Amino acid sequence: MKILLLEDDLMLSEVIVEHLEAYGYHVTPVYDGVEAETLLFEEKFDLMLLDVNVPLLNGFELLKSLRKLDNNTPAIFITSMNASKDVLEGFEIGANDYLKKPFEMIELKARIDNIKRQFKIDSSELIKISSTISYNLSRNILLVNQKECKLSKKEGEFLFYFLQHRGEVLSSDELMMNVWSYDTAPTAATLRTYIKTLRQYLGEESISTIRGVGYVFN
Repeated sequence: MKILLLEDDLMLSEVIVEHLEAYGYHVTPVYDGVEAETLLFEEKFDLMLLDVNVPLLNGFELLKSLRKLDNNTPAIFITSMNASKDVLEGFEIGANDYLKKPFEMIELKARIDNIKRQFKIDSSELIKISSTISYNLSRNILLVNQKECKLSKKEGEFLFYFLQHRGEVLSSDELMMNVWSYDTAPTAATLRTYIKTLRQYLGEESISTIRGVGYVFN
């Protein structure tokens, strides 16, 4: 589970990172809102832990901006702003939880576990394709040499069907019937475009064309 931690208190940030990494989480600490915003445009995270009173761009404004851009990454505010109006504002702009400082690390872990259950974030959904490529089913992300490639919804469905039938010869008709609904079935040219895109991600040898028959996912 990849977590972005926005916390400008260096000592508290180190404590949180150490505690969560002991549970196997991958935590990236940042110390101001602009740094967090930049990183969120560059990488995909499973969860954001956001302090509010941080330099340059506060946590409330950061999350408000992200939600307007349809970034729905779960977010927990961790803040000393504990008035009822602050909690209300946090939830109104799109927070999934609100944890008031000071808090026990065991409570933070419990809140994170709840988010994991709620959003079905589970590393067991990581499907190994090759020694250097994996597919995260729940996040619809390809990991190629540790670099994340976000797939479209249809690209993910297309890849998952191939993975379920690895090594089998699949005709164009079968692919179109099983990946698309009847009323939205694509043309053969559209199908070839998706195959070309997956080959760009996975390598040309990943999908073989059996001329006149169909395709094989190797």
